[in-house]
Amino acid sequence: MPDEGHSQPQKKDSFAALRFKDFRAYIGMRFFFTFAYQMQTVVIGFYIYQLTHSTFKLGMLGLCEAIPAVGIALYGGYIADKSEKRKMLLLIYTGVFLSSLVMGTVTLTSMRPYIHADWIVPIIYVMIFCNGVARAFYGPATFTVYAHSIPKELYPNGSTWSSSSWQIASILGPATGGLIYGFANKFIPGVSGITATFAVILFLILVSLVLVYFLKKYPPVFKPKENIWKSLAEGIHFVFKNKMMLGAMSLDLFSVFFGGVVALLPVFANEILKVGPEGLGIMRAVGSAGAVITMLAMSRFSPMGKPWRNLLIAVTGFGASIICFGLSRNFYLSLFFLFTEGAFDSVSVIIRGTIMQLLTPDEMRGRVSAVNSMFIGSSNELGDFESGTAASILGTVPAVLFGGCVTLTVVTVTYLKTKNLIPLSLEDINRRDTAI
Repeated sequence: MPDEGHSQPQKKDSFAALRFKDFRAYIGMRFFFTFAYQMQTVVIGFYIYQLTHSTFKLGMLGLCEAIPAVGIALYGGYIADKSEKRKMLLLIYTGVFLSSLVMGTVTLTSMRPYIHADWIVPIIYVMIFCNGVARAFYGPATFTVYAHSIPKELYPNGSTWSSSSWQIASILGPATGGLIYGFANKFIPGVSGITATFAVILFLILVSLVLVYFLKKYPPVFKPKENIWKSLAEGIHFVFKNKMMLGAMSLDLFSVFFGGVVALLPVFANEILKVGPEGLGIMRAVGSAGAVITMLAMSRFSPMGKPWRNLLIAVTGFGASIICFGLSRNFYLSLFFLFTEGAFDSVSVIIRGTIMQLLTPDEMRGRVSAVNSMFIGSSNELGDFESGTAASILGTVPAVLFGGCVTLTVVTVTYLKTKNLIPLSLEDINRRDTAI
């Protein structure tokens, strides 16, 4: 069995990456954590909107997480490069568990005599801010763990399975969270939906924490000889001199920033489509369902033949799906467009992830991942803030249509400026020509 090392030749099949024990531990840890995190995101969003009926305060959730995630991302990458990764992940998961415990506590019905209602939302914002701090370190650490869990030639296959497991958790998490939120009180009298949901969230984070122990220790390859600022500048310079990596990050940043609708789904569920928290859970899940089905297909039919061409096509489909979703007033038709949005987005995730893994040297993985987090990892949260702010000014539906149109504009401009990258194949990228 190839679990014990990377030296044996691997059969070229769809399950090649899964034959490595360390990779299985990695995606298991990531699966349960994502499951919990997605549950938390959907129920906190719905809970705050029910309390405040404010799209702006809903968008503030994204901003609270994005500020630390962007602000200290480079430092997180620097620490990840020079630290042992398993220990980092243990600390990160412990911190997220404690912040979720606080949020679960302040939303308890029994705590209302002790916590003024006006303090609940600010406390949640602070805990989301703490989660953003954890994210600044989480991304670089897991990026490096993934890179060492399988041989380099299996990165495209591993990226498919890693992204698929993430997307499956993103299906089950929101759907489970919405169902528990909506029905818990009917089956467990006296227990609110938010309380029952947080009990499950805390359990899943504990499972992730246990699975970290199954990972091997990854001693740092990078031993800084210069000061921190020069080390950080080295990572930034590497990304900005690589045209394909920078282009992929920029394309994702602007398309997700303007085109994301996740923050506004509670408004669609509550006021436009009128399907409640149960419908919201399904809406959050169906996009991930489209992503998973597409990713499973990509495990057999790779999009890396002409990666840049396929990336532009995928982002175009993403923007068009957003516009169609904004125009829909039928719940099932809206689900279809959320499904296609997730399907197109998954193609870009696979392509971008593979490009980054192939082009990044081992000693710079943490810092390059940190730059990626600044571009992409936080574009979702910043996009949530943009969506909430735009909806408070323009209205919910016009804000969604505006975002979709901006996404199509961005991909058009990108196409005009990067025509020379369209013919490139995976072999061209694998040469790691910094002129690409």
